[in-house]
Amino acid sequence: MTTENFAQPQRLVLGDLLPASRVRDAALVLAGTGVVAALAQVAIPLPFTPVPLTLGTFGALVVGAALGPARAAASLALYMLAGVAGVGWFAGGASGWQFASFGYVLGFLLAGVLVGRLARAGADRKPLATIGAMLLGSVVVYACGVPWLMAFLGVDLPEALRLGVVPFLAGDAIKSVLAAVVLPGTWAVVSRVRRG
Repeated sequence: MTTENFAQPQRLVLGDLLPASRVRDAALVLAGTGVVAALAQVAIPLPFTPVPLTLGTFGALVVGAALGPARAAASLALYMLAGVAGVGWFAGGASGWQFASFGYVLGFLLAGVLVGRLARAGADRKPLATIGAMLLGSVVVYACGVPWLMAFLGVDLPEALRLGVVPFLAGDAIKSVLAAVVLPGTWAVVSRVRRG
């Protein structure tokens, strides 16, 4: 009796389209870190919650899809560790870890890896699959952010959901649709260029 290898070959992510080298990988990791840091600065404080409205989550998820799980992990770990060490590139120029929304930053790393894995499986090629991947990534960010918010503020789960999830659901839907335009659209352009 023989066993068959059912493993599928890995699909490319957008970062794989550049010629392979360690320099490429290092540049992509640094670029991903920069993208998330820059988008995190697009922050709108909300008077009814200590969690600002930012584009940081969008950046982390798109970086995950574009770089794949390993490079996304390195990129988002660098973002998090440098911010903890004092680089003021978290939302609103924050650094360190003692603030209400730091749990969301922790979630960026896990969500980026998840979305990177989904992109490796082709979830960034079609709009509905991309929306699904982005929404799953957002759930991971909330799964890390809400417990941190509860502990940091000393509030119960319903209050943490009111402060740290409900105000952001509409924005997450919009960001997911935007990603569903950008990522599959980029792949469509790549496909046209390859066909010549």
